[in-house]
Amino acid sequence: MIVIIDYGMGNLGSVLKSFKKVSDNVIISSSKEEIERAKKLVLPGVGHFSNGMKNLKDLDLLDLLHEKVMINRVPILGICLGMQLFSKFSHEGEVSGLGWFDAEVVRFNVNDKLRFKVPHMGWNSIQIEKENILLDGILQSELFYFVHTYHIKCFDNNDILGITNYSYDFTSIIQKDNIFGTQFHPEKSHGKGLKIIKNFVHKI
Repeated sequence: MIVIIDYGMGNLGSVLKSFKKVSDNVIISSSKEEIERAKKLVLPGVGHFSNGMKNLKDLDLLDLLHEKVMINRVPILGICLGMQLFSKFSHEGEVSGLGWFDAEVVRFNVNDKLRFKVPHMGWNSIQIEKENILLDGILQSELFYFVHTYHIKCFDNNDILGITNYSYDFTSIIQKDNIFGTQFHPEKSHGKGLKIIKNFVHKI
């Protein structure tokens, strides 16, 4: 069973709809019992980093997620804010994250504010930095859909699968062991996004 974690911060309906296209065994839940039974997890998210961490804490999910992901090595896919929460710290709210990546979350600091509007919104390309099963069938410079004001800054280049340029290069895909993350929204990225979801569901 794949559980899309409901912590009050996501466009859960569109994520579920996309996952249902490649698997019948997907649910949305905030139940500790159902998350405990999950064979794979998805942490979507749209909104403020500090609210996301607060909601996970209020749902009493922090210890369970750490056990599932870091001890039991259950695969997890973070989407947008969900990926950012994997970091150690965010400057959006000045709060700690889950700490699974040696990374921090920073606001876009663009020089040409007329050309590069913040938030970064719309279609942009991915430069693949490292081959990975999550990206099977994805070509260099494929377009994916982004909506975000902050982005992750990795301090270990080995964790970076892909980068995107918006005024400057930023990390848009990360992976370490069983933990995967995309800054873009695969559920809004048509066929190529669905391919990434299919790879996560069936190949990882």
